[in-house]
This record gives sequence, structure tokens and C-alpha cells, in this order.
Amino acid sequence: MLSVAAGLWLLLAGVFLIALLVHLSSMLSGGLFQQLIRYGKTKSGGRTPYHLPKRWFSHFYVVSVVWTGFLLVLLGRALFFKVPFPAWLQAVLIALNGESEYQKLGAELSVFLVLELLWLHSVRRLMECLFLSVFSPGVIHLVQYCFGLGYYILLGLTVLSQVSLDAWTVSLSDFVGQARWHQILGILIYIWASCHQFQCHLILARLRKSDSGEVVNLNHSIPYGDWFENVSCPHYFAELLIYVAIGITFGGWNLTWWFVVLYVLFNQALAAVLCHEFYQRNFIAYPKHRKALLPFLF
Repeated sequence: MLSVAAGLWLLLAGVFLIALLVHLSSMLSGGLFQQLIRYGKTKSGGRTPYHLPKRWFSHFYVVSVVWTGFLLVLLGRALFFKVPFPAWLQAVLIALNGESEYQKLGAELSVFLVLELLWLHSVRRLMECLFLSVFSPGVIHLVQYCFGLGYYILLGLTVLSQVSLDAWTVSLSDFVGQARWHQILGILIYIWASCHQFQCHLILARLRKSDSGEVVNLNHSIPYGDWFENVSCPHYFAELLIYVAIGITFGGWNLTWWFVVLYVLFNQALAAVLCHEFYQRNFIAYPKHRKALLPFLF
């Protein structure tokens, strides 16, 4: 039987798959549906009281850095200082994954590494939002903003729920002894995908900056270089690879995390299709060989 956490991520994956299929079928070409799936440059029409600045994306990463860092500290206290999780957190973790076969002793190192990778990812993305990216006057819907905040709360809890509540009883030697080849492979893929994502964000930022780093325009242009040669949204593709890398760090055995990956796939696919359509609609000379998200495939 699926845990509550797995069920939630599978439900979210299903919702975004349906949204993607509905959009591709042109069944709902306007109205609230389009308002809720679009943001930034892909959103048209006037602003309403429910619209917020797209630059508030940085708030997602602030929440993630603080929340994931907090969970990482609690796990570190349990593993290294033998301090059990707080009672309220134990109750939440039991509700999410209490009877799952995955919540068992022996996964402590993988969970610790995954939380650390997620925290580092959020730190990098926050730094990019604050010091690299140049946001246009685009907007996001209030519903999208609230969903984004809740997403990172649930993501951290999902990862922590994969570890046993008795993690504080694990000895340091047992913890170190859990090191496996798949963790190294996952971390290497994570670093590779993160480097490409940063490079893609750098390319996008340079479209609006002079050689000295000064912002000179807020226009949209065709990006070239790195993975942009094959897809319209390589930063979304890199995001997907980062989540796949984390699944490998888990060892490939964690079904709940693969439901998270499935959600990320359909979420990023929908966003990529909207961006791809924007480029094709606004630039006559847009490279016809580029796909939306997955090189040579989609």
C-alpha cells in the first residue's frame, strides 16, 4: 500500500499530466485554466489583484533554504548527538510514511545526503535569483505562489520521512558504513546537471546585461549556447536531471521519490511547452530543430 507521501506526489503528477494533455489538446484555450498554468512571459492579459511579481520566485528558495536546513539540523542532531526528533515532527513523519517499507534503519546516510543536496540546490538557486537573474515585469498567480511555498515544505518532509524515527540509535560507524557506489554516482550526476543549469541561467541573464554586467534591457531574446542548442528550456531539463540524480543517490529503491520525479517531469514539461510555444510564436527565425524539454524527443 502506498504511503500518504507517495499518494500525494502521485496525485500531483497526475494533475500536471492532465493539465499538460488538456493544454496540448487545446480543449481549454482561455479562462482560469490558462491563468493557473501560465506565468512570466507566457502569461498574457492585464494584471489582477491575484497576480504577484515573478521575481518573488526567490521566496520559494528562501523558504526551502530555511526549512530544509532546519530539517537537516534535526537529522544531524539525531545522527551525531543522539537527540530524537521532536514529538510534533515524529507525528508528521508517521502520518506521511508511518507504515512504509522505506522508513527503516539503514537509509540514514542516503537521506542525509539527499537533504544536503536539496539544501545546496536551494542555496544556489536563491543566489542566482538575487545576484544573477534579471526578471522581467512578468507575474505569477497567487495560487501558483502559495503552491510553490507549500511544495518545498512537503518536499523536505517527504525526504525526512524516508528515514526511521529511531535514526538517533544508529552508531557513527554504522552510518559511515552505509556508503555505497550509487551515492557517489548520484552526487556526480547532480553536480553535472547543476553546472549546466547554472550555465543556462547565466546565458539567459547575459541576454539582458552588457559586458560589464549592467542591465540594459528587459526584452526576450533567443538564447544560444550549451543545451539551448537542442531544447528551448534546458534549465528545466537540468532540474529534472537533478531530481533523477537524487533518486540514484537514494539507491533507486525509493518509490516515493520516483513519484516526486514523475511530478517534476510533468510540471517541467508543461512549463517548457508554454515557453517553447512563446518562442515559436514571437520569433520567426527560431531554430526549428529545438525541442521543448527533452533533447531530440519532446
